[in-house]
Amino acid sequence: MTASSPPIRRLADWDHRRLERLADEHGTPLYVLDPQRVRENYQRFASAFPDAHVMYAAKAHTGRAVLSTLLDAGADIECAARGELERAIAAGADPNTLQYTAVNPPQADVEYAAELGAEHPGLTITAGARDTFNRLEAAGYDGRVAIRINPGIGTGHHEKVATGKDAKFGIPKAEVPELAAELRERFDLVGLHAHVGSGVLQDDLDDHCRAIETVADVARAVGDLEFLDIGGGFGVPYREEDDPLDVSVVGRRVREAVGDLDAQLALEPGRYVVADAELILTRVNTIKETDAATVVGVDASLATLIRPAMFDSYHPIRNVSAPDREPEPVSVGGPCCTSADVFCTDRPIARPRREDLLAIGNAGAYGYELANQFHSQPRPAEVALDDDGARVVRERETLADVTRVETGFDS
Repeated sequence: MTASSPPIRRLADWDHRRLERLADEHGTPLYVLDPQRVRENYQRFASAFPDAHVMYAAKAHTGRAVLSTLLDAGADIECAARGELERAIAAGADPNTLQYTAVNPPQADVEYAAELGAEHPGLTITAGARDTFNRLEAAGYDGRVAIRINPGIGTGHHEKVATGKDAKFGIPKAEVPELAAELRERFDLVGLHAHVGSGVLQDDLDDHCRAIETVADVARAVGDLEFLDIGGGFGVPYREEDDPLDVSVVGRRVREAVGDLDAQLALEPGRYVVADAELILTRVNTIKETDAATVVGVDASLATLIRPAMFDSYHPIRNVSAPDREPEPVSVGGPCCTSADVFCTDRPIARPRREDLLAIGNAGAYGYELANQFHSQPRPAEVALDDDGARVVRERETLADVTRVETGFDS
């Protein structure tokens, strides 16, 4: 990691001329990924936890370019679904290094994981329901498992990501010691796991560390563990005025919260690694002046980036074509026929004109992962920066791609 790796990359830090060239060459909307930034973010985080096992939480971005970059950087991969397991392996991950955190897994996923574990005994399967362990056993699995704990404390940027207090996730902490004793008769119990929320920043650290203390207390009660996995959830500042996490402070606070424990600490950063390593480029197509607002229409939509509609998320927006124009309050929205298709309302942006190029920042985490085909919109292309320019790492879909899986129907 070098001095060129600040703790957060703002939209103004991207090369605007390069972004203009990419939009001209590849069209819009367009995801632009910087793999070197992914590598820097991972290395910065891992350096704050030198004695820990740092895995990348694949659900934040499962693109091959991201997974390959992180595997090359020495990261292991944590997967929350069968598809993520398969994509990690296809990217070059050794199945013996993977951790699978099953949440209400479909039966086909249970059977796949059981077969994978039989062939690769280093695989670890984490489950947060007794029924999942029973299903694994019925599928013939008796390998490495970890128990996901529900500590009853949730943190993060939105109630929909405060998993630590949601009954969907994990075994209530009071039940874990008894379950651990039972599972030791049936599996190789190697760890405990907890993930209490997502988007944790400095102001959330007290609650986050309180949850970690709870989980560590359970780990001490269970004893004889290989690892305690406290998940991820470490955030980035989406708003320009917010400060980035000081991961050296986070590392110290987390170690203090865990305390004396005869087990390796494990963590699963996802958002922190990829969020600011990718942005979206989108063209202005419509300017509408009304008494209520100046509406700026763009070709990106909630099908391109659903986080603002789904989580009320803030994403920075910058006029790449003319960043020095006088800013004025505008509302930026896409072509979907719903009032939820809005990226911002009355936000000061350098006055956009038709054909201007806008950039939407911090789109690397849960951006393309949640992209969809609403309104029969093909998903955008994705390019990755390299020393020679950029290469396409995901082709732009066509309408034929959208309809390919439909079967014929004649009335």
